[in-house]
Amino acid sequence: MSDYNFIEVCAGAGGLSKGFIDKNFKPLLLNDNDKHCVATLKLNHNDVDIFHGSMTAIDLEKYKDKNIDLLMGGVPCQSFSQAGKREGIRDDRGRLILHFIHMIDILNPKVFLIENVKGLLTHNKGETLDYIIEKINSLNKYKISYRVLNSNDYNVPQNRERLIIVGVINTIKKAFNFPKKHTYKPVLKDVLKNCPSSLGATYPEKKKELFRLIPQGGCWVNLPENLQREYLGNSYFSGGGKRGILKRLDMEKPSLTLLTTPSQKQTERCHPLETRPLQILEYSRIQTFPDDYKFSGSLNQIYKQIGNAVPVNLGKALAEEIVKVLSI
Repeated sequence: MSDYNFIEVCAGAGGLSKGFIDKNFKPLLLNDNDKHCVATLKLNHNDVDIFHGSMTAIDLEKYKDKNIDLLMGGVPCQSFSQAGKREGIRDDRGRLILHFIHMIDILNPKVFLIENVKGLLTHNKGETLDYIIEKINSLNKYKISYRVLNSNDYNVPQNRERLIIVGVINTIKKAFNFPKKHTYKPVLKDVLKNCPSSLGATYPEKKKELFRLIPQGGCWVNLPENLQREYLGNSYFSGGGKRGILKRLDMEKPSLTLLTTPSQKQTERCHPLETRPLQILEYSRIQTFPDDYKFSGSLNQIYKQIGNAVPVNLGKALAEEIVKVLSI
């Protein structure tokens, strides 16, 4: 099979692009604004054009005549997250999606892919997504489809939902189909069993004492009530699930969504069997990076890069379907 080319903006640590590269896609350009992510990309891709800076500063003329097969990006999604102000396209990060649409118009890729948070579906009662789709439709070039996919359905031992928007240029008559769910859904023992030790965050002794009282799959609700009140403070009375607090994972289940740190009060990701946070290699395996994938930066920066990544195996599943569209 001949290789297909792609450009990825806002590539982060390269999880999505790694999935596509493993399916014989060749990157023409990888881009990110974060210097640690760029250093990670350079560690893993010696012969690729890697641009450090805002996607708005990319020289599009350089790629205009490259016959782009795929343009994709995890265009910054903080604006659409279910947490925080959800300001959408009213702030600079939100406006980057409009620049991505401009890139589609200039580069005319055969296929484009936008990856974003599930919260984009409901932001402003769905009007934000409608606006983005309308702006792309105004180009009068692409057939668009979108769906929320759970990574656990695609050989990733983690429940991680992402909104995927795909457009196929009108000159291609073959329709894009989202990947079918896999029969087997991996769980943590599939990647954590016999995982070599690596660098990782640590718990203070007091937190270790609490975690020793929590079974696999449990959380703060498994503590005696006096310790629940002491640890949660005022939030004990605030209602809501709060099941991410003092969360010990379960070997027989997929991980909760990995976040940018495994050891903050609201985002605990404690090892199922040991009383410690997940280590870097464990984080990386749960995101389905190969063990030889390298990350640059401090321990906190590496957790952040892995926690923000698109799982490699989700990228592979998407690449397999996009190949079917391109191979005509």
